[in-house]
Amino acid sequence: MRGVALLSSGLDSVAALGLAREQGTEIKLALTFDYGQRAARREVEYAMEACRIMGIEHKAINLDWLREITRTALVDTGKALPEPGADELDSMEKASKTARQVWVPNRNGVFVNIGASFAEALGCGCVVAGFDAEEAATFPDNTPEFVEAANGALGYSTLNKVKIVAPVVAMRKDEIAAEGLRLGMPLEWSWSCYLPGPRPCGRCESCRRRERAFATAGKEDPLLRRLGP
Repeated sequence: MRGVALLSSGLDSVAALGLAREQGTEIKLALTFDYGQRAARREVEYAMEACRIMGIEHKAINLDWLREITRTALVDTGKALPEPGADELDSMEKASKTARQVWVPNRNGVFVNIGASFAEALGCGCVVAGFDAEEAATFPDNTPEFVEAANGALGYSTLNKVKIVAPVVAMRKDEIAAEGLRLGMPLEWSWSCYLPGPRPCGRCESCRRRERAFATAGKEDPLLRRLGP
């Protein structure tokens, strides 16, 4: 099968792309979205470099309208990003609160439908997404139920019945990190931080989860190794 990948440049999307390829999907195109998120420039830069290394065509898509209607801290620089402690990551109460602070209206719904449009136009049968179990605890658009529902709709909205493929949907972050390393994915060019850098902030929730993932997997983060002290 041929597919289009949604590539934010984050740990999950890079590993998901690698697993999809291992499972026989030929990735024809990777898409990165700029919807005004603080790290947009860095995400696009890193996704482009990762795709260059992997020999995959890359396209960045600007979604100015989504930036204009998003009022939360992931886009609005006038609002403080949540910085949970490492011991708060598994607190459902805390995680639900931080999820609301960075929510973007129908983001993944928009992304999978744009991906499906490209997939249908290119004669591809699937859209590869990095939805994972850890995020699914508080982000309903990362769940298997979301994938199933979206696939039902895509069966009607695409003539070739494009499907979402989510290879890491049942995995924790540490499992995803381990799989990305096993597959030799360019994780040194994956960016998870909510901020644009030049180094990960180490304080936002996404940084905390990435740090815990590699620590639990017992591996060094290739990004931090490349960036150096």
